[in-house]
Amino acid sequence: MNKLVRILPLILIMGGCTAVAPWQRGTLAKTQMALEPNPVQSALRTHTYGSREAAAGNGAAVGGGCGCY
Repeated sequence: MNKLVRILPLILIMGGCTAVAPWQRGTLAKTQMALEPNPVQSALRTHTYGSREAAAGNGAAVGGGCGCY
């Protein structure tokens, strides 16, 4: 039973691995399929949020927390 508990997650994870055909790669390369469709806009939003909140986030931008730019 203990072996089954260890092997079952591996079987489930390996079920997601598949070969992508060349004609399907164009669909996967579309901006709708990206994890972050607008990386520049997201970076600017993160920077602005970090500056306003005086918190060091992913961008490590630290501001005064006054709400100004």
